[in-house]
Amino acid sequence: MTGTMLLEIEGLRKAYPGVVANDNVGFAIAPGEVHALLGENGAGKSTLVKMIYGLVKPDAGTMRLMGAAYEPAEPRAARAAGVAMVFQHFSLFEALNVAENVALGMENPPPMRDLARRIREISNTYGLPLDPDRTVGDLSAGERQRVEIIRCLLQDPKLLIMDEPTSVLTPQEVEILFHTLRKLSAEGTAILYISHKLEEIRALCDSATILRGGKVVGHCTPREKTARELAEMMVGGEFAMTDRAGRSFGNPVLVVKDLNLPPMSQFGPSLKGINLTLRAGEVLGIGGVAGNGQEELLATLSGERPSEDETVVIKGQEASRLGPNERRAMGLLSAPEERLGHAAVPAMSLTENTLLTGTIRRPLMKKGFIDMGAAKGFAEEIIKAFDVRTPGPHVAARALSGGNLQKYVIGREVLQAPDVLIVNQPTWGVDAAAAASIRQALLDLASKGAGVIVISQDLDELMEIADNFCALYEGRLSPPRPTEGLTIDEIGLMLGGAHGMTDVVAEEAAS
Repeated sequence: MTGTMLLEIEGLRKAYPGVVANDNVGFAIAPGEVHALLGENGAGKSTLVKMIYGLVKPDAGTMRLMGAAYEPAEPRAARAAGVAMVFQHFSLFEALNVAENVALGMENPPPMRDLARRIREISNTYGLPLDPDRTVGDLSAGERQRVEIIRCLLQDPKLLIMDEPTSVLTPQEVEILFHTLRKLSAEGTAILYISHKLEEIRALCDSATILRGGKVVGHCTPREKTARELAEMMVGGEFAMTDRAGRSFGNPVLVVKDLNLPPMSQFGPSLKGINLTLRAGEVLGIGGVAGNGQEELLATLSGERPSEDETVVIKGQEASRLGPNERRAMGLLSAPEERLGHAAVPAMSLTENTLLTGTIRRPLMKKGFIDMGAAKGFAEEIIKAFDVRTPGPHVAARALSGGNLQKYVIGREVLQAPDVLIVNQPTWGVDAAAAASIRQALLDLASKGAGVIVISQDLDELMEIADNFCALYEGRLSPPRPTEGLTIDEIGLMLGGAHGMTDVVAEEAAS
């Protein structure tokens, strides 16, 4: 480490009861460098960036920013020193406009008219145009991310931390974001970039630090490594790629006919004319930018939001008016996007969380009473089968890392042997090894004859495991297309609602 570095970290350590999150971590970032932080879920990435941003105080070690001692007691101190962060989950008020949301993130915001002018200037300069007067609730996910980024850029940061910034973006929006980040880098802003999308890391980042078990286990230049090599550095061994064996399709197990439903919230989309047919053994991928009806579609198919019209048929039986438990008994199970609070109760143990969905299809009840021994056995079965990193089934759901909780939630549903499984964002924020494990579990389930619907914003994921692809845009579902032969340009247009334009793109590509 030298005085030319922007940020220097040495011997950083942070321990919590029963776990050392970071142990003797050290690395450096130069001005203008795009530096990746890689590691499995639970490797210590989140704790590390929280210490850099002042959210967590380290137990030991030192940080230096621009050559001076750096010990931020809170995020306000980090921002004042020139460190900004764009979080994976947005912190915006939907009822307020763009300028009002930006002002809330500033210590001393200027008059609203001046702030609106600055937002227009900065957003246009960096290729992220924003109207400061638009209500955030009316913005797309990509536009909401722009609000977060512009809020950081108005602080003129020397270091910008980005946590999973492309998880809600279309391919075209990813290119725009990368153009912006390269421009910032060229101007001398350093970027600490966290992502589980290894091809993005290879395309964007100048260097990478790899964490495993809270320790630094290596540094590399990402573009000199393959995605598989990066994954193997993260897991410390051979990386198992998804095996997609050939499958044959059977009879329809889920049919949706002309489904129309009003919005679930003021800013949510309505579902308009949804039609789909899922066959036994088929994996149907549904792609879409966040906020285009994914949650609404899952709630309707799972039975959380029944329909009065006869629109949902499960294995030949009308099920539109049935709730989740009745649909589970028929063989339709689901795993929602939100892990804590929807898929699992944070304060409940993993054993107790099996009871949320498992009592219909697993023998977890005896004569109307909960069989805690059986529930514990089921939890242990999930932990073992899906390699959930936890001390045991007695641990509260909120104590697990995001990736391990996701493996637990998916495993809970897969091990109930559903005939239809619908999952929303099954690998969001999950490391490469865990993602491959989850995808393989979904493929194995389909190979046994189940129909699987994967709703995801990860297009690489859908192209890897789905047999057919539909795009969800403003509550409308495009007709299915075989994933084989689909190009990223075609998919990007479909995600933007130009379903009819995909044929034009395909013809241009062939000519």
